[in-house]
Amino acid sequence: MKPENIISLNPEKSIRADAVRNRCLLMDTAHKLFEEHGVDSVTMSAIAKEARVGKGTLYRHFADKATLCHALLDENMRDFQQATLRHLQVTPDVFQALQWFLQQAVAYVDKHNELLREVANQGGIDMLRHPAHYWWRQTIYGLLARLQRQGDVDYMADCLYIMLDVSTIRFQRQSGHYDLERIIAGLHMLLDSLVANH
Repeated sequence: MKPENIISLNPEKSIRADAVRNRCLLMDTAHKLFEEHGVDSVTMSAIAKEARVGKGTLYRHFADKATLCHALLDENMRDFQQATLRHLQVTPDVFQALQWFLQQAVAYVDKHNELLREVANQGGIDMLRHPAHYWWRQTIYGLLARLQRQGDVDYMADCLYIMLDVSTIRFQRQSGHYDLERIIAGLHMLLDSLVANH
């Protein structure tokens, strides 16, 4: 039987499959254009044109550029979560695990700075309160609690968590001209001072 003679028994499945393909195509295209030109310089129209889909198709999947950026971040965040779980399972030294986590979080924010800024500014999202990021705070809190130090563990966790915010790291990178090594070293110094005397 030739393919053109096959009748789909469930047209809805075909539509959903097409929708999934279109969504993946749009995300891949956006990622490529953002890498090449920067998030600020790329319009939704340019993404639709590059992906060779109509604007209607693009807007059915993503209401605006902030929503598209959020979708791209979601995939990256899932990878970060999985990497964190794996690392915590094989690292018995809690202090070392916390140092590693802070370093990885800084690297994540620096790598995805433009996407995070677009989501926060255009999407009107407070990244510190957003569930996708708040697990960072909970991870920090959990590791600090396992260190069994005296003192206000909630406040210690907040101090470290706030230093991972995209606005903080952007300020340090652009206004202070800090490199990543200095930011990470500073966070480790802050962690040392928070837990040393407790």
